[in-house]
Amino acid sequence: MALLYLVRHAKAGERRTWEHSDIERPLSSKGWKQAKLLADKLSKIEPTELRSSPYVRCVQTLEPLGEKTGLPVLADDRLAEYGPFEPVLELLAEAPARSVFCSHGDVIPATIDALVRRGVEITSPPDWRKASTWVLKRNKHGEIVSTRAWPPPVV
Repeated sequence: MALLYLVRHAKAGERRTWEHSDIERPLSSKGWKQAKLLADKLSKIEPTELRSSPYVRCVQTLEPLGEKTGLPVLADDRLAEYGPFEPVLELLAEAPARSVFCSHGDVIPATIDALVRRGVEITSPPDWRKASTWVLKRNKHGEIVSTRAWPPPVV
C-alpha cells in the first residue's frame, strides 16, 4: 500500500478584497504559519514529490515543505481551481508513494466524492477546512482504497 497526501491550501488573503488575478492571491500571515506547521508534520513522511495547483496560494502552502525536504514544488494544472476531478484521479493513480499534492476547496471535495462513488471508504470525519490534509491509501493496482482527513494545524 502507498500513501498519498492531498492538502487544501492554507489560509489566503480575502478573495473579495484582492484586486489582482485570483491566481496570484498569496497566503495570509496565518496561512504562512499553517504552511510551516504542515511542513513540520509532512516532512516526517519523507515525501517523494510535491505537486501543486499553479495558483500562488497553493504553491506557497508547499514551499516550506520543499525547503525542509529539498524537493521542488511542481506546478500541475490538474490541481487548479475549477478543474474537473478526473485528471486528479489519474494523477493519484500514477504518482509515486508519499507524494504530496496541494489543491483547492472545490477540487478536493469533488475528488473525494468521486472516490467514494467508486467504493473508497472514508475512515475519519471529513475535514474541508483550509490546510487540512487527506491521507489516501492506494493499492498496488493504482486504486485508492481508503482515505482519512487530518485537521489543519492549530495556529
